Amino acid sequence: MTDTNYEQFSVAVVGGGPAGLFAARELAQAGAQVALLNRDIKAGGLAEYGIYPNKLKMKDGLRKQFRQTLDIPNLHYFGNLSIGLDHEISLPELQSLGFDAVVVTVGAQGTKWLGLPGEDLKGVYHAKDLVYHYNNLPPYSERKFDIGKRVILVGVGNVMLDIAHWTIRDLKVNEVIAIARRGPADVKFSKKEMAIVARNLDLTDLEAEFARTDAAMRGVGQDVDAAKAFIFSALNGAQEPVSQTKFSFEFLVSPKRLVGDAQGRVRAVEVEDTTLVARPEGGSRDVGLGTTRELEADTVVFCIGDRVDESLGLPLDKWGDFAKNPTPHFGVDGISYEAFNPELQQAVEGVFLAGWAREASSGLVGAARKDGTNAAKAVLSYLDAAQPKNAEAIAALNSKIAMIDKPIVRVADLKKLEAVEVAHAAELNVPEFKYASNDEMLAAMGLTKVREAS
Repeated sequence: MTDTNYEQFSVAVVGGGPAGLFAARELAQAGAQVALLNRDIKAGGLAEYGIYPNKLKMKDGLRKQFRQTLDIPNLHYFGNLSIGLDHEISLPELQSLGFDAVVVTVGAQGTKWLGLPGEDLKGVYHAKDLVYHYNNLPPYSERKFDIGKRVILVGVGNVMLDIAHWTIRDLKVNEVIAIARRGPADVKFSKKEMAIVARNLDLTDLEAEFARTDAAMRGVGQDVDAAKAFIFSALNGAQEPVSQTKFSFEFLVSPKRLVGDAQGRVRAVEVEDTTLVARPEGGSRDVGLGTTRELEADTVVFCIGDRVDESLGLPLDKWGDFAKNPTPHFGVDGISYEAFNPELQQAVEGVFLAGWAREASSGLVGAARKDGTNAAKAVLSYLDAAQPKNAEAIAALNSKIAMIDKPIVRVADLKKLEAVEVAHAAELNVPEFKYASNDEMLAAMGLTKVREAS
């Protein structure tokens, strides 16, 4: 226990996803004045815009928790507000307003690409953009994505299955092919997610893929039977198909370039065949064999992960992630939550990381909740040894926001928006209604013009 009176401290939490919400809740419940700053209008992040749209029971449960968090009196929500060097407010500006600490919890706002020739062709997309599109997150919801009939997905994780779910069950394309540099034993998806589209698997092709990759897998000591049993087990209790889409895998191939047609649209992916070799330290890795071939496609989606938002201005490590203090002063369970400057070899004073900003995760809300809560505990330990900077930091932020020429969303506004969307859903007799643009949401809240800070 500590004798610190946290009511005299102010903390800014950047990012309104699960990690940010649970960090803000922990800090506010400890007594600190908390400003929760969110780029989006609605809070929730990937819990709102990343979970598949038809998983309403899960979303509703999370939304209830988030509403309870936002109702904490000393937690102040600021939505539709971008933070970064080239945005409305920068991290140094937040600190200059008198915030005693800043917790960065923004999700993966950048997209990771392989840098292949042809990635700029029409019909080539990143999974994150598509997930935001079908979940109605502006401005992605307003973009047109031209999805063809033969779709190649690069990657074999749960994000790939989200895109497979959408293209197979909603768009009902002709064919979906997931490609991977490694073999069937190295897939990263869950049985639960595979069960959604398992009935569309071309089982003859899948058996052929296991036969083709058998020698490579056994050569590095992988259990072929276990890998096969895992994928096929998704058929037990799998959802009934709603389309004739053929779903298949192409293992042990590495994309080398995307090939376009005369109109600048992708028509194929050139891949190099790979095999597996054992690592001296254990495990295996893939190596190219030098042989290439083309896989026809009119749409290619990269499901290979995301990258941090460099516009925040935080130092990066050699892997391109936000750098963390290797010897934390306020670690929790041996984990560092402190931002770090590798060039100066010192912590970034008063700045902490949580959620995706700290480490790319599996995307599970439970992991984000734990990470946000622990980051808040690290901040509280930091405040135990600090002197309050400005008891009026929230008021200073409100004054700063009053000079920004755009509407900033508060909790009362979110409640108005929720009521309007619920009413629309009832009128349309649909389970959920969400506006597809920021302008529509702002109009529904009566925020079509800048108003005085409250």
